[in-house]
Amino acid sequence: MTSTMTKPGRIASIDVYRALTMLFMIFVNDLFTISDVPHWLEHAAADEDMLGFSDIVFPSFLFILGMSIPLAIEIRRKKGDSKIEILKHILIRSVALLVMGMFTVNLEAGVSSAIGKPAFTFIMLLAFFFIWNLYPKTEDKKKQSFYSILKIVGIIILAVLAFIYRDAGGDIFQPRWWGILGLIGWTYLLCAIIYLFLNKKRIYLIVAFFFFTLLCIAGSNRWLGSFDSIIPGNGCFHAFTMCGMLISLLFNQPKSELSINKKMLVSTGVGIGFLLAGFISHYFWIISKIQATPTWLFLCTGISVLFYVFMYWFADMQKKASWFDIIKPAGTATLTCYLVPYFLYSLFVLIPFSLPEVITTSPVGLIKCVVFSFITIGITALLGKAGVKLKI
Repeated sequence: MTSTMTKPGRIASIDVYRALTMLFMIFVNDLFTISDVPHWLEHAAADEDMLGFSDIVFPSFLFILGMSIPLAIEIRRKKGDSKIEILKHILIRSVALLVMGMFTVNLEAGVSSAIGKPAFTFIMLLAFFFIWNLYPKTEDKKKQSFYSILKIVGIIILAVLAFIYRDAGGDIFQPRWWGILGLIGWTYLLCAIIYLFLNKKRIYLIVAFFFFTLLCIAGSNRWLGSFDSIIPGNGCFHAFTMCGMLISLLFNQPKSELSINKKMLVSTGVGIGFLLAGFISHYFWIISKIQATPTWLFLCTGISVLFYVFMYWFADMQKKASWFDIIKPAGTATLTCYLVPYFLYSLFVLIPFSLPEVITTSPVGLIKCVVFSFITIGITALLGKAGVKLKI
């Protein structure tokens, strides 16, 4: 049976992994709408020694980001793009993520501007799609000009929104902690550049992974002083991504002498090794996503590697990727899918309607969060059919 999850040339397990991670991200992000959530599903507090389910999702996304980087860059190389052209694409993509990250993180601080938060959100999303929508390729000069005008209008809209923005305390528009998209942007920027210029020798990529891991350890021990947070996550986020990159190269290197079974065995050993490192490091550091501790890094990396090995076996080797076709848009239109809830939450504020308490209380509330996640993916699919899809 041929899977319909991916197009020819794509790795089925990567799209499935990304789609599942996005599904889980929407689910955990919606937990704030219900009460009595089981603590193990939530994010652990800053000083709490715990690995909640929510604490695993972001590392998984960074891991799959790393797996995608070599594939994306090699596709561009095969098309004839030079290193400078690819670097330009990396920079543009990173800036887009940073800009969207800043806008979404400022929304979290509240909006006291005259237009109000729902309107601010709607206009912000409209600008995002004006600028970064995947417009159809055309030779029609008028259509090309129209698309260019939309992009310029979007940029102007974002500039105006940033200028008029004031948060709940009256503070102006600022980076804050960059937001999830911004953190992804910073991580992608450095890791993609490392791969672009150092990929000819795998040892350089391994050294980069260990460098970021040591940076995470140094940050957790406060060895860096005023440079403690010079890199977001103290290198922890980059280590997740570099590990994903290395696993991707292991599985997809065409000239590798290892059979697929040996690749599976090596990857499984790596995943187990990271879990053991996490248990050992727990004697020295707590498990904390907010503090980005080495223990969190090792445990989540081990989980990500082992989960990918399973997904590779299930989706690519057993050809079961079609089982996940219902969530396909979350894996192929990930950015659109991530932003749809911002629209829905603002819409819910404007609609004078509230769900019964039983639906907003666990355990029934958890079902509501699952349903919301699938609705989000369904809307993403409809937008894609209508030609609306963010692409950076």
